[in-house]
Amino acid sequence: MQKLTFTAQNYVGIDSINQLPNELKRYSPKKIIIITDQILIELGLLKSIFSILESNDIEYTVFSGVEPEPSIQLAQRLVDFVQKEQGDFIIGIGGGSALDLAKLAAVLSCHEGKVEEYLNLTGTKEVNKRGIPKVLIPTTSGTGSEVTNITVLSLKATKDVIAHDYLLADVIIVDPLLTITMPKRVTAATGVDALTHAIEAYLSKNSSIVTDGLALHAVKLIAQSLSKAVHEPNDIDARTDMSIASYMAGMSFFNAGVAGVHALAYPLGGQFQLPHGEANAVLLPYVMNYIKKSSYTRMKDLLCAFDSSYIDMEPEKAACIFIDKLFEMIQEVELPTKISSYDIPKHAIELLTQDAEKQTRLLSRSPLELEYDDIYTIYIDAYNGSK
Repeated sequence: MQKLTFTAQNYVGIDSINQLPNELKRYSPKKIIIITDQILIELGLLKSIFSILESNDIEYTVFSGVEPEPSIQLAQRLVDFVQKEQGDFIIGIGGGSALDLAKLAAVLSCHEGKVEEYLNLTGTKEVNKRGIPKVLIPTTSGTGSEVTNITVLSLKATKDVIAHDYLLADVIIVDPLLTITMPKRVTAATGVDALTHAIEAYLSKNSSIVTDGLALHAVKLIAQSLSKAVHEPNDIDARTDMSIASYMAGMSFFNAGVAGVHALAYPLGGQFQLPHGEANAVLLPYVMNYIKKSSYTRMKDLLCAFDSSYIDMEPEKAACIFIDKLFEMIQEVELPTKISSYDIPKHAIELLTQDAEKQTRLLSRSPLELEYDDIYTIYIDAYNGSK
């Protein structure tokens, strides 16, 4: 038996943002804190939300200081802001960073102590209060943050998380129309992030028949739509497929977990500020190549989600073709396929390996045990661009 966790209220599809007024009536907030970034405000994506709040005479204030790969210092500033403003409802709208920070602020603003005291690896305090209600509205298709109970924060050299079911959204609104303004590179990186979530969830030691179904369908949608979304940004069908795929991959990996790719990606983000999706993309084929001997049959399943014509192929050969497909997709959406493309010095690999080895929460789910030498080898392969 596997315990599965899903959020309470979910709206997914075109114009689902129009459900927000009904949810506001259900909660009757007196003062809302909107957590987002300045770029989305400048693009006009929040006009409809502002209009809804103003037409319902609901007081609100905006925290627009969200940054990519948010630091623990930024998280603390946000918690302090929410406490000072005394809001009773949170709306998080944006990419994974905005959603992660919104979850954290809704919960930790009702707790004592500093944010760092609640970190997974080094914290000494435990989350014990539900906090204030929160609506999460993604404007990217990739992070899956809207469905998870985790906030990821950047430290000096790596990343750590705060995780608790109280961080789960009370309401999720996934409207593909909100993703159309995503820049090309962000569309590509977040799309490969969603692909990574689905693949790692399917290969996870903690997978189940439910998470498998979500993961495989997410892979199928991404395979048919990511390139279109990147190169034809106004293609509504592609944007819809990617929004749904990201949502499904998020539910899959939240319950089954991610593993080696994310464990190695965290230090790249922490030490060199690589966007999370790009860090996953540059590592994904190399981790898959290294662990394929543990997962031939499952990688064949993933290949068939890309293209059902491989159904009769022998699993070991199919796994190799699956890895080739990953390289092709990453190149097709114009993301780098080797670490050296980011001007990261080769001598950094030792420290990257040391930090990745500490990600035991993630590594424990890998179908192939990855220790120091394994991680170092994967980084070297990814650095040189060699399989």
